[in-house]
Amino acid sequence: MTKTARETRRNDPGRTREDILDVATEEFAEFGLSGARVDSIAEKTRTSKRMIYYYYGSKEGLYLAVLEKAYRKIRTLEADLQLGELPPDEALRRLISTTFDHDEHNPDFVRLVSIENIHHAMHMKRSSEIADLNISVIRTLQDIVDRGLASGMFKRRADAIDVHMLISAFCFFRVSNRYTFGTIFKRDLSEPELYARHKSMIADAVLGYLRSSEP
Repeated sequence: MTKTARETRRNDPGRTREDILDVATEEFAEFGLSGARVDSIAEKTRTSKRMIYYYYGSKEGLYLAVLEKAYRKIRTLEADLQLGELPPDEALRRLISTTFDHDEHNPDFVRLVSIENIHHAMHMKRSSEIADLNISVIRTLQDIVDRGLASGMFKRRADAIDVHMLISAFCFFRVSNRYTFGTIFKRDLSEPELYARHKSMIADAVLGYLRSSEP
């Protein structure tokens, strides 16, 4: 790192924190909470353990900050879609497409969520931000369902959290299980034709559910 770059970093603590979070995301996704090393993160960001602990308090605090940033990213993508301006079916397809592409291109997010599930979400429970962040996607889905019902496009008064889980499950599974599933069935889930088919399939499945009558 040049002297100018070091001075820039020293005079821009916000940039330093972002660099730490970016490297920590890779470290935690690769090695998990227990295997990740703060020494390695400090070395790769040319900072120090002392600085990292100053910003985040502890290794667990840094891990939680990484989780919060990961959820903030996907929720920000969704908020930028302006789905309220679209018909309900188009809004849902766009939301699903965004989730699908996000998970495919952010495997670290999938690994981090899987790691936190191993820990029974014990760190996530400490974060009010993550809970607040995820309210937004439920409100968005509820608005889509309500508009679809009002227009007659949808017949089922579905629970928005159920719909979110249905979308998340398919998109998440393709990334979290791509190696085992691909090995067992000899399929590359990132192959363009299969990728496009799966994206269309999950949207068709969710819309089919919402268009079906109540049991």
